Amino acid sequence: MPRPTISTMDLSGKHVVITGSANGIGKALAERFHAAGARVVVADLDGAGAQLVSQALNALRADSSIGVGADVSSEQGNVQLINDAVAAFGPIDLFWANAGVGIGTDLSTTEDVWDAAFDINVHAHRWAAKHLLPGWLERGHGYFCSTASAAGLLSQIGSAPYSLTKHAAVAFAEWMSLTYGDQGLRVSCLCPQGVNTNMLRQGDEPGVGGSSSVVRSAGVVLEPAEVAEAALAVIEAETFLVAPHPEVLTYWSRKVADYDRWLAGMRKLQARIVGG
Repeated sequence: MPRPTISTMDLSGKHVVITGSANGIGKALAERFHAAGARVVVADLDGAGAQLVSQALNALRADSSIGVGADVSSEQGNVQLINDAVAAFGPIDLFWANAGVGIGTDLSTTEDVWDAAFDINVHAHRWAAKHLLPGWLERGHGYFCSTASAAGLLSQIGSAPYSLTKHAAVAFAEWMSLTYGDQGLRVSCLCPQGVNTNMLRQGDEPGVGGSSSVVRSAGVVLEPAEVAEAALAVIEAETFLVAPHPEVLTYWSRKVADYDRWLAGMRKLQARIVGG
């Protein structure tokens, strides 16, 4: 009996769009995917920063990238980004919803902050998929990727909006895969823990969800390039979960094995951090 064919993704010549890619993980993804041969749309609210990243990529390979100012906190912003990308490089092969915010604390968080967290961390994924999916299904192939967080598998001490939205981001990616995985759509979801980015450093500011000391206490802090390398390996294998921190999978398995014990351990961690 012949062995089943294993599907793999080759980024060479593919059209890739990455949101939130003027810095941090998004920038590292853009650089790594470009090095793998992709044509890359660098999209960010910071349009000037996106263009700087794109210029550096074009210096390595001419006419292989554009930088786009994009506000993905609205449906129209996602539509405009998709239209700009298609106008530049044709149909999109892979879309990475990477833009995210780490805002809010407890239930005293204002409604506008809750709305912003859901719009950027969750609804942006849904809006992009809504407008990409018809073309992908018609062509019989497409790749949707998203950046969630270890907080989407576990939880974030200190920030209710971050925990809820990252759980929702993982759930949406799962739903996309199980609903359209047999129709040519591939889905991957990135769930890192500590990464040396502006968001991690921002976590030390008062009033911002989740102190970076919480993340640093739980494991090693990776560089964005290390996360991008792990992401490329998962995409090439066309598997779902990008977990660049092995300890996250250990914590996750403990959570599933004994939920109450895991919750008790997290409460102890919270007490230690808050009492720090």
